[in-house]
This record gives sequence, C-alpha cells and structure tokens, in this order.
Amino acid sequence: MIESRIQSSIDVKQKILNDKVLLEKIESVADMLVNALKNGHKILFCGNGGSAADAQHLAAELSGRFYFDRDPLPAEALHCNTSYLTAVANDYGYNAVYARMIKGSGFEGDVLIGLSTSGNSTNILNAFEEARNNKMKTVAMTGSTGGKMKDVVDVLLNIPSDDTPRIQESHIMVGHIICEIVEAKIFPGH
Repeated sequence: MIESRIQSSIDVKQKILNDKVLLEKIESVADMLVNALKNGHKILFCGNGGSAADAQHLAAELSGRFYFDRDPLPAEALHCNTSYLTAVANDYGYNAVYARMIKGSGFEGDVLIGLSTSGNSTNILNAFEEARNNKMKTVAMTGSTGGKMKDVVDVLLNIPSDDTPRIQESHIMVGHIICEIVEAKIFPGH
C-alpha cells in the first residue's frame, strides 16, 4: 500500500509535468501575482478543511519568506480570524464567510486564490462572485474537472486527478512553484 500511494502521487505529478497547457497556466498565475504585488495589491487565499490549511501555508510562504530573507509580501488566508469566521457563519451562514470578507477587504487589482479539490465549494464560489464584483483577479486550484469554478475564474489550475490527497499534494507543489517564481521576480538578485 505505501509504495502504491507514493507511485500514484508520482503519476499525478508526471501528468502535470507533461501538460504544457497547465504549466503555462502556472506561469501565468505567477506573473499575475507579480503584477498585482508590484502594483500595490494583495493576494488572498481561501479553502475548506485540508485546502484551508494549504491556503494558509501558501499565504505564509508569501507573507513570511520562501527561499531567502526578504521583505514580506501582502498575502493572507481569509479563514484565520476565527472570531470573524464564527460570527459570520452564525449570523449569515457558512456559505457567506469568504464573500463577506472579500466584500469588505478585496479591492480592484487584488488576487483571490481559492483551493477546492472538487471545485464546487459554495462558500468559495460565492467569494469568486464577490471578487468579480470588486474587479479582482481570480484563480481556482481544483481537481481534474474544475467543477463549477472552471466557469467563474480567470485562471483554472486543475490538477489531473480525482483523488483528494493526490490533488492536495499537487496543490502544494504547484503553489510552491508559484511562490518561488514570485519571490525571484519581486526580489531579483538573491
């Protein structure tokens, strides 16, 4: 079982490596983030469950540091304020938690990255709708089909798998690649 799980993870990553269109999209997302950051905008992340953990992980890579010591970049995972999250979920319903935060703090030129293995998480779909209203750029990181998110975002990074753990492993890999490109382009010469 252990070997087969490692092999299935490798197989998904091999599919990504061989998908030139997906590789180009990954680079375009990195360029989108660089452009936003160079123009004084921020990067916002959201997800649920393991995808929330991955969203927080990637936000920390940008706002903290990745490969080298440098100034922090404005990036945040939207679920980290538990008082806000529980109050809005209680008063408006969980499907409003991210959209309400985007309505209050997402501005034109900012980028929203939503992680959802299915691509069908209602609270993230609602956040993308609000982001579009605010003229933000949007990126969905999903599994193979893209779910409903494929039709509502500027860029879809759909991992070629339907297996949640393999998708999430690949989200982190792709996210790390994006963070590395962003860091290198924002802080050249390191």
